[in-house]
Amino acid sequence: MSVTAPLGFKAAGVAAGIKAEGPDLALLVADSGCAAAGVFTTNRAQAAPVIVSREHLADGLARAIVVNAGCANAGTGERGLADAREMAEVTARALGCRPSEVVVASTGVIGVPLPMEKIRRGIAEAAAGLRREGDADAARAILTTDTHPKQVVVELRLDGRTARIGAMAKGAGMIAPNMATLLAFFTTDAVVEPRLLHRALREAVGESLNRITVDGDTSTNDMAVILASGALSARAILEEGPDYDAFRAALTEASRRIAAMIVRDGEGATRVAEVRVEGAGTAAEADRIARTVAESPLVKTALHGADPNWGRILAAVGRSGVDVDMGGVDVFLGDVWVAEGGRARDYDEGLARQAVLEDPVRIRVRLRSGQAQGWIWTCDFSHGYVDINASYRS
Repeated sequence: MSVTAPLGFKAAGVAAGIKAEGPDLALLVADSGCAAAGVFTTNRAQAAPVIVSREHLADGLARAIVVNAGCANAGTGERGLADAREMAEVTARALGCRPSEVVVASTGVIGVPLPMEKIRRGIAEAAAGLRREGDADAARAILTTDTHPKQVVVELRLDGRTARIGAMAKGAGMIAPNMATLLAFFTTDAVVEPRLLHRALREAVGESLNRITVDGDTSTNDMAVILASGALSARAILEEGPDYDAFRAALTEASRRIAAMIVRDGEGATRVAEVRVEGAGTAAEADRIARTVAESPLVKTALHGADPNWGRILAAVGRSGVDVDMGGVDVFLGDVWVAEGGRARDYDEGLARQAVLEDPVRIRVRLRSGQAQGWIWTCDFSHGYVDINASYRS
């Protein structure tokens, strides 16, 4: 189980005919209204469901999440907004709650209107099929180019009882670390005050989902949402302290596991790498350098070919926009020190090649500007990535 492992949740996934085949509409529903929070894409070209869901989560409360795959409902103007709101209204009628208690999410092709008749029928079918064991169906129904569902459950102790955090997500392409970077849905049976719930989600995402990149493209539809049913009979988390710290740590762990699954399932990916930057002047500069290296097409294609081409890494550091003394840059591939002070050093090419065959490949950049650090996970660019995206609409 995943999102229905915490007490107080049911789910369903159905084939509404939005995609050519397979399940494509999911419902995740709490037994009653609960605390909720979300973080959303920073792309200014925001899809209608992002706009509507941000509005609905403004009060920190929600009851359900409805998700469709196969059509992003992005770049669809006023019609798209009306369709997203209708998705919430249809779901609310089926569940007996207010439309503002429904979070709406969509994923798929941009610029195509939602097939609302199929959406309506799909919501009705999913609502009729809600069950505690429906989480696997829901997780499959939100996928697009993913090769498999992404689900996790993390447990923690609160007030002597076992609380659970469940998660399901989709993401394989258009993945870049700019707030959420995918569709991810979390549930918990802990009682958490909405303001603290939002803070915990934001911090967890910052240390996980915002530290992955597949292709450097931030989607129009990205969101991460959490529902807290409060169904566990345990002390409520109403302020900072040990209980909040334990909850935030567990949520971060769940989010990191999901993030790792996404980057490993990157479109066409055959190899995963961790890029770490040490000795930067500020954390923001370290993150910027790490991201530039991780998103470099030349670095990513070298990863695919298992080529220990550290010069591409050095070049990416130099164009990151950070004021770096290149004479103080060291580069490591795994445990192999390949460049010192911005220049080649004597090293064993065979060991360097072995380092780029590790899982994950470890790329480390050491500066001499300060004490700050940063990191990001990435994957290679393969022929598969081009094949998937060259014919995405067809």
